[in-house]
Amino acid sequence: MMKNKTLWIFFLMMLALAMTLSACGGGDEPAADEGSEDTAADSGDTAAEADTAVDCTSSTGEAEQEGSYQIPTAIEGCYNVAFVYVGPHDDGGWSQAHDVGRIYVQENVEDVHTAYVEIVAEGADAEQVIRSLARKGFDVIFTTSFGYMDASATVADEFPDVDIIHISGFMTNGENFGNLMGAMENMKYLAGMLAGSRAMMDGNPRLGYIATFPIPEELRLGNAFALGAQKTCPECTVDVRWIFTWHDPIIEKDAASSLFDSGVQVVMTGADTPAPAEAAPEGKWGITYDYAGNCVIDACLTSMYWDWGVVYARIVEESRAGTWVAGSEYFDADAGAMGLYGFMEGETLQPGVAELPEADLQMIRDTLAAMLAGEFTRFDVFKGPIVDNQGNTVLEDGVSLEQVDLDGFSQFGSPCTTCMYWWNENVTAELPELE
Repeated sequence: MMKNKTLWIFFLMMLALAMTLSACGGGDEPAADEGSEDTAADSGDTAAEADTAVDCTSSTGEAEQEGSYQIPTAIEGCYNVAFVYVGPHDDGGWSQAHDVGRIYVQENVEDVHTAYVEIVAEGADAEQVIRSLARKGFDVIFTTSFGYMDASATVADEFPDVDIIHISGFMTNGENFGNLMGAMENMKYLAGMLAGSRAMMDGNPRLGYIATFPIPEELRLGNAFALGAQKTCPECTVDVRWIFTWHDPIIEKDAASSLFDSGVQVVMTGADTPAPAEAAPEGKWGITYDYAGNCVIDACLTSMYWDWGVVYARIVEESRAGTWVAGSEYFDADAGAMGLYGFMEGETLQPGVAELPEADLQMIRDTLAAMLAGEFTRFDVFKGPIVDNQGNTVLEDGVSLEQVDLDGFSQFGSPCTTCMYWWNENVTAELPELE
């Protein structure tokens, strides 16, 4: 009995010892515990990566003061694209249209950072700003004013790894510096049709044009407007006011008022602000330019506007892929980068347009449709017979200008044959003096 009791006590002691060893974690660690540690480490790495992910969506990034300008910085890990504007980014005209294009690039091209410098004077200031952007590591720089051309060319030679695209010029080095422009003469031609129709309805066949600088672009666009007006108002004449600025609301409004006071019925502009519509007295009309959002009052008949985004996005993608070819690109209406306000899909005609003769409106619609389909181009706008206001034949019947003629003055060294230094026969102004 005593022996059995002793054995029983020994058995209980051994059982207790076994349970104690188990509770202390004796033996190998379970595989599940190893997996848990790895998972925790991976989660930590992922969180760290998320914390250090590059944000390319900042519209301007940090900027540093250099002279009179705030120069933005490039963001490492992004493809960096800069824009240089001659006016404010929200000027309601030329510069704002480019900035809308910049935003389109930012929102639609992956891993791209965009920035801009605004109100940059042409000449030495422009060269300073463009060079600073190149030094800061921007991969592509769009310079968006005619007067930036020489500065863009200089900096492009200094920074062969930076692609510089100049808007509205004609120079290229064939390597990393090229130019870009679109056939806005198409939309100016349509606006001329519209202005002529309105003038005929109002019984006052006098039109006006606010021109900026005496460069081929301004004569080309003014002549396109005059040629369009002939289609709907053969007796219409066009007067011109030169303002020698791209963006000055006061000067632009004074020029518009001067034209209206002289008896003009409709004023079209080549500058940046909605001045022609804002200055229009009751019963008279203005046509604005560059930006789709600036035709906002009833006195505005339409705006001939740019939609740069799709073209800019393509060029940025090509630059990053190394396939962009530096040259001269001049796109037509079928590129989808320009429009005539009120006549594009989803837009409504302005009050002063909706009441015009249906035959005239249909002519404008049909011509616009042909332009958008690539069936009516800038070379159809400038197809003879064309006679200048001195009685000289510019183009014989059926003959078109060539691109070099649209772009050039022989006085500026262009190899053009016909060139653009002439006014259409219905323009009452004299040719501007060329410096």
